[in-house]
Amino acid sequence: QKVLEDETNCDIIKIGGMVHSKERFVKRRQRLVGPNGSTLKAIELLTNCFVLVQGQTVSVMGTIKGIKQVRRIIEDCFKNIHPIYHIKELMIRRELEKDPELKDENWDRFLPHFKKRNVQRKKSKVKKKKEKDVFPPQQMPRKEDLLMESGEYFLNEQEREQRKKIERREQQTVKSAERRRDRAKVFEPPSSGADGAKASKGKKREAEEGAQDMAKRLVDKATATKPKKSKAASDLLL
Repeated sequence: QKVLEDETNCDIIKIGGMVHSKERFVKRRQRLVGPNGSTLKAIELLTNCFVLVQGQTVSVMGTIKGIKQVRRIIEDCFKNIHPIYHIKELMIRRELEKDPELKDENWDRFLPHFKKRNVQRKKSKVKKKKEKDVFPPQQMPRKEDLLMESGEYFLNEQEREQRKKIERREQQTVKSAERRRDRAKVFEPPSSGADGAKASKGKKREAEEGAQDMAKRLVDKATATKPKKSKAASDLLL
């Protein structure tokens, strides 16, 4: 009945295609409504309009000026601008309208200017698709192919065995040489110079510390045995 009145106007705003992601759409629609419908109620009071959010549409009923303000708030909300900024601006405008001296002045100096903040989000790693080769992979060589490359394919069994023996001997000689080097390292004299001086100093310190420990032990034993002897002598005198 109100819609049919001359002074009231209505508008149906489609919000379904404003955001592609369904999760974002649900979150931003809930942001427009607010906790327990508080944001929507504030918009209704400031614009003097009736607003109903249902599904993928928002129906607005009120004055032409109020409907334009509501449309702007809804479109900005789905562009990731929170409706609280518009609510603050409308509250300031309402207070400025009461003052008759500011009718002909510019209100930009009184209105808040909010800066955009780039919030760092987690970058989703895009998996690179493996490029499919046009040609099939190269075929693995057979045993016969490997033997033909080395030249063993055309040899007799005796010649092959001789080759294998020669390879084994070469490997054995290399390993035996390595072992001899390792054994010889044990009999090498200690390195002369600064390293040798440091090693000798360390040994001297260890020897001195050992002698000091031995002296302390002997002193402790002597002190422990002295009172026992005096007690034994006193007992004999008695």
